Amino acid sequence: MQTAARIAFIGLGQMGLPMATNLLKAGYEVAGFDLSADALQKLVDEGGQAAKSAADAMAGSDVVITMLSNGKVVRNVLTEGEAYRQAPKGALLLEMSSSAPEETRSLAQAVSGHLRVVDAPVSGGVKRAVDGTLAVMAGGADADFSAARPVLEAMSARIFHCGPVGAGHAMKAINNYVSGAGVIAAVEAVLLGNAFGLDEAKVVEVLNASSGKNNATEVKMNQFILSGTFGSGFALGLMAKDIRTAANLSVSLGLSQQGLTQTADLWDDAARTLGGAVDHTRFYDYLKRQVG
Repeated sequence: MQTAARIAFIGLGQMGLPMATNLLKAGYEVAGFDLSADALQKLVDEGGQAAKSAADAMAGSDVVITMLSNGKVVRNVLTEGEAYRQAPKGALLLEMSSSAPEETRSLAQAVSGHLRVVDAPVSGGVKRAVDGTLAVMAGGADADFSAARPVLEAMSARIFHCGPVGAGHAMKAINNYVSGAGVIAAVEAVLLGNAFGLDEAKVVEVLNASSGKNNATEVKMNQFILSGTFGSGFALGLMAKDIRTAANLSVSLGLSQQGLTQTADLWDDAARTLGGAVDHTRFYDYLKRQVG
């Protein structure tokens, strides 16, 4: 694939816009679509093109990237009126949203014969989306993944081919389960230490120098929770959705995983209590209420 390839980027939110910007910096032609006029204008300011619709963005594009809220939205955008057929036959679809693997496989079947599908969800948050250092978990046929790799490299420092279509979204759900469980452990540890009379910052400092260190203690507790900023850029509802996706996958495979089920239940209850739109680091507020 040549660097001059045209890319349709559908979904220019907190993650999508900086990802599209990095594609522009890498020399790709990017036609973007989003319901937000402000997001479209920002893309234009960076040198991209504002499309009038998803179908308009896909017309003549060698690669279609979707970065939307979930798999159902992705399917609606692509298949309503068979919009995906506006892309040339054989174009690559990089489904980079946080979707359920079963939905991704169903979508791949729906567009087969016209689009080649690689699911490629990301991890790393807004900062790494801006820096172009996201981790990508990809699923798809070997040849399709190889064709997608140059595009992914413009947005990512670490790219993992996890298996066939759907494998990337399965891995993303599994990753966010582990991440969400780590948040629970870190917050409960801080609250426990505080109840005993330990300084919260000292608890985090010791954890980060010891075997209790995890992603939450390293990059969330001081930066977003204890500081009171709660601005990681990832919504609580999205975390809850991804963990529930992992729990549903577990059930569909006939597994009984109580830790996963309990983690999903806690995050779902937090989203109901606080609202899904708040930053996921607000989970601290939820658990603090539970402690009493």
